[in-house]
Amino acid sequence: MPAIPPPISPEERARRIARFAGSLQESGSAAALIGSSAGLRYFTGLKWSPTERLVAALIHADGRLDYVAPGFEVGKIEAASQMPGEILAWEEDEDPFALVADRVRAGRIEMDGQMPVWAWTALARVAGPERVADGSARLLAMRARKSPAEIALLSHAKAITLEVLRQVHGALEPGVRSSEVAAFIDARHRALGGEGGSFFHMVSFGHDTCLPHGGEGDRALAEGDVVLVDTGTMADGYKSDITRTWVFGEPGADFRRVWEHEKRAQEVAFEAARPGAPCEAVDAAARRYLEGEGYGPDYRLPGLPHRTGHGIGLDIHEGPYLVRGDATPLAEGMCFSNEPMLVVPGRFGVRLEDHFHMTADGPEWFTRPAASLDDPFAGVPAWNPAP
Repeated sequence: MPAIPPPISPEERARRIARFAGSLQESGSAAALIGSSAGLRYFTGLKWSPTERLVAALIHADGRLDYVAPGFEVGKIEAASQMPGEILAWEEDEDPFALVADRVRAGRIEMDGQMPVWAWTALARVAGPERVADGSARLLAMRARKSPAEIALLSHAKAITLEVLRQVHGALEPGVRSSEVAAFIDARHRALGGEGGSFFHMVSFGHDTCLPHGGEGDRALAEGDVVLVDTGTMADGYKSDITRTWVFGEPGADFRRVWEHEKRAQEVAFEAARPGAPCEAVDAAARRYLEGEGYGPDYRLPGLPHRTGHGIGLDIHEGPYLVRGDATPLAEGMCFSNEPMLVVPGRFGVRLEDHFHMTADGPEWFTRPAASLDDPFAGVPAWNPAP
């Protein structure tokens, strides 16, 4: 097995907080409230599922860090967080947003865009709506450019998932149900060290592959079925998300032609990802190629029904996106999926999904793209064969 990279260090988190605080100061904001989202883990290492009770980090423009949490959760916060900070505890009959407003008595408070609407309105009610601002762009822009430590964790998670997919390809048998394959995927992710097993898994057979996010049934695999498997795991919270499509049996000529178009569209998108180019240029390049082959245009079917790619990190889908209208310049450290799926309604869908990260010289694959329809995992080293 490849060595597991070290987790994000407290020193790196401290640099993130300092850099973020500096940007708040430059913009004239007094603080930012980061809810129970990926942003909370990004800055503090604290993993917390959101509920109706506010658990958040309050980052001040002067670099101070506070936690806001229910009084009965203080012990857990102290044990689970990686960064030092005062805990502003509130009891069940108290308003935690009044606690935030009292802590930041003057100046603008930026809100994490992943916080629910009720949190925004609650803070506006006690602090005044003129003091509450959207901090989404600042936070997402910072998270979009990954450090070498983040790239290493993403690489490890994706290597695990690619190996799991290789094992699935070799393990399928007639009559197996999609739910059984999903269970196999989860078990193999766990065996290979994926955090929490499968972060998600989608297994589609036959006509279900026409649906980008899979069907609702539990199909049994039959000879000649198209197989689409999309799955991922985590390494210190950083996610993988890889898809392979093949045929269980002998592919027909029509399917083989569409599969080759899908592979070439993925290559065209990769080639268009040049430093400084807008994100939307990658999507445009893939669509131009596909339209030249008779698909679309735009999102019409047969063709590509969704964006070419999404950012990935602590969230499986995070900005910026490879889609028309996103003019964010591609920059070193940005990480994206590359998945210009092709759907032929009523027949099948083909998605090949790999991820790349931007370097100073251009894009670099995290994982080796599918080699061919007949041998999609050619060249992928078997670093932990299935038992």
